[in-house]
Formats: sequence, structure tokens, C-alpha cells
Amino acid sequence: MKKKIFAIVMAAMMVITCFALTGCGSSEETSMTTTEGKIVVGLDDTFAPMGFRDGDGNLIGFDIDLATAVAEKMGYEVEFKPIDWDAKEMELEAGTIDCIWNGMSVTPERQENMQLTNKYLNNKIVVMTLADSDVTVKEAADLNDLKIATQVDSSALEMLQANEEYENFKDNIKEYSTYDAAIMDLKAGRVDVVVIDQVLGEYTNNNLNGAMKECEYSLGDDYYVIGCAKGNTALVDALNTAIKELIDDGTAAEISEKWFGKDIVVFEELD
Repeated sequence: MKKKIFAIVMAAMMVITCFALTGCGSSEETSMTTTEGKIVVGLDDTFAPMGFRDGDGNLIGFDIDLATAVAEKMGYEVEFKPIDWDAKEMELEAGTIDCIWNGMSVTPERQENMQLTNKYLNNKIVVMTLADSDVTVKEAADLNDLKIATQVDSSALEMLQANEEYENFKDNIKEYSTYDAAIMDLKAGRVDVVVIDQVLGEYTNNNLNGAMKECEYSLGDDYYVIGCAKGNTALVDALNTAIKELIDDGTAAEISEKWFGKDIVVFEELD
């Protein structure tokens, strides 16, 4: 009898210890990461129109509005934390932020290193030139004889590198620290085209009173997602649920119309 009681006690202690230390779940699954009832969003605060500063230094943008609405739907506050974009995965791993939410494109590397939400915005990588330019780009081969500008470490650069004509135009590519710098060189005539996110290109062009135009050829769709720490499926699921609710009640479309003049919000699972 004593042996039986001892075995029961030990089994109970093991169960308690298991739940206390790991929740008895997979080592790759975590509870929803938040800090005292708020979600800390990491972002690059220079990426218009997703998340950027207005003339008074306030954070504005499509992702700012959507993240605020999502947090409210979840019953949380939201804190926006500007970070070094190159260090975004380190920030997630260190727990200084809960998610990356700032026009972040789906890539195989990010699918490997982060826990990603569904696709929530349909962007494209487009080619833009000056409105009064004779330059035309109807196919990839038309880039072979052009001076090409894009941003360093961008999805646009990745798509250029993956293009079937890359070997023929790779020496024509000039990488800039920001798209603003690339567009300045376009306006100065030092490059022929800028390869850029459509949402950013169109927004910037509106502010330039139509100084640029979009070429016929594009490098393809470039969907945006939200990135959480690897294994944090609970937060990803909660974000997906809230976004779907905002799509269903029309809020997401209203935010999209405000920033893009059309509804480009989607809700698609990752491939």
C-alpha cells in the first residue's frame, strides 16, 4: 500500500512539474506573448504608407491603423517600437517585441525562422520610371539595358535576383539604403527605373503629383504577413482571428480605402 501511495504522489508531482515548466506541450509551442495586456509591435518607421512619421513626428499608416484595430478587437493595448529592420528576428527572439508588423513580405527564409500569420495584404513588385520618360518595360528582357534602382535587402531585390533575366541585368542594379534615395536618383536622371513595392510607389507618386509612372511589366505578387517568434502559434492564431473579424465587419476595407483608395486586403493561408 505504501508503495502504491508513493507512486501516486510521485506521478502527481511529475504532472505538476510538467505543467509548471512546459505546459506539457511541444517545445515549439508557446503561449501568446504579450507584456501586461499589450502587444509590442516592431516596425521600421520610415516605410510609407505602412508605418511612418507625419510632420509632427506621429506614427501613422495602414499597418498602424490595422494593428490598433486588431489589438482593440483582441482586448489589448498596442505599443509601436521602431527597430533596426536588419535585426528584426533578433528582437523577436529576445522578446523585446511580440511581432513584426510593417509591410513584411513572405519569403522562404522568414517562413523558416518566424511564425507567420496568413497573408493580409496583396502587394506587387513593380517597375516605375519618370512620367515623361520614353522608357518602356513590357518584359524582363527590357531591363537588360536599363539602370535599375532598388532598396538594399528588399523583396524587390530578391525578386530581381530570382528573375530569369537576372544574369543579363545584374550589373545594372544599384542598391540604396532607402527607396527615397533611389527615387531621388531617378528624378535626377542617374537611373532609368526603380523597382519598388507597388503600395509605396503609388503613395510616393501621389505625393510627387504624378512625377512617375508604372511600367507594364511587374515582377509579381508580394503578399504581406505579420511575423511572430517561432513557435508562438497562439499569438498568430489570435491575430488571424481578429483580422478576419475586421474583414468581415468592413473595418479592414475602410482602412485600406483610406490609405490606398481601394480594398487590397486579403486573408489567405501561406503556401
